[in-house]
Amino acid sequence: MQNFTTFLAAVLFAAAPAFADDLQDASKLLKDGQPQQALERVNQVLAAKPRDPQARFLKGLILTEQGNTKDAIDIFTRLTQDYPDLPEPYNNLAVIYASQGQYDKARASLEKSIRTHPSYATAYENLGDVYAKLASQAYGKALQLDASNTGAQNKLSLVRELVGGPTAVPAEAAKPAVVAVAKPAAEKPKTEKPAAPAADMNADILKAVTAWAEAWSKKDADAYLASYARDFKTPGGEARANWEKSRRARIAAPKSIEVAIVSPKVTVQGADQASVNFRQNYRSDVLKTSSVKTLVLVKADNRWQIREEKSGN
Repeated sequence: MQNFTTFLAAVLFAAAPAFADDLQDASKLLKDGQPQQALERVNQVLAAKPRDPQARFLKGLILTEQGNTKDAIDIFTRLTQDYPDLPEPYNNLAVIYASQGQYDKARASLEKSIRTHPSYATAYENLGDVYAKLASQAYGKALQLDASNTGAQNKLSLVRELVGGPTAVPAEAAKPAVVAVAKPAAEKPKTEKPAAPAADMNADILKAVTAWAEAWSKKDADAYLASYARDFKTPGGEARANWEKSRRARIAAPKSIEVAIVSPKVTVQGADQASVNFRQNYRSDVLKTSSVKTLVLVKADNRWQIREEKSGN
């Protein structure tokens, strides 16, 4: 999924000069992490021009940023009714539906977006992610009915590794239009603890994650698997031995692998537990993917190890 910068610029420049500056200001406020001020500026435009599509679209983005998905859905839905040839409102609806786990609705909305604009690459990429999520759910259901179905196990692992999830996307990738604007970093609460120990802990945690990615990139399966804790929660509750066998096979198959960790964010949850959220860029001689991942780590035997892998935020 791509960001909405090009489309947003187009709508702003298409607006009447008297309102274009207000919309541009509102857009900047949103990007600067001031959604409420942005909303007030957009509402000023809508007070004079209540049906203005540019202002309505931007308001939908702002409401999504604020977590007001109900009103955002209403705005984007009305835009699809009033301007059925615009692909972007359909795309934004799909992103919201996907974030709520309503993947069938997301798929239908993206298919409408593509019908209105057959060359809209954003919708195609989003649709691929939604299909992958639907496939993941189907394979998971198959395993619930037959846990010995190795074919479903392998396919489920592959789908999770390829995409992770269609809704979990950080600002730097900005795949869905509704999250193209980066959220400001939350102000860290004041603490009486010295900063140095916390910084050292974060460094140790990131070092463990980096070592995990480097082992994967070097195709060193032993070092890669050693990064996982003894109580690692395997996908779908698969037996640890089966999971390790599958991982070794997937690491050995490509001729080359490159795994990059982008914008890692550490959240310490205690002296011996933390999580790291990041964008994982995977490249091999046969495959290239980018997805969001969260690793839950625990400290055991004086080193940080992975207890759980999650796709998305």
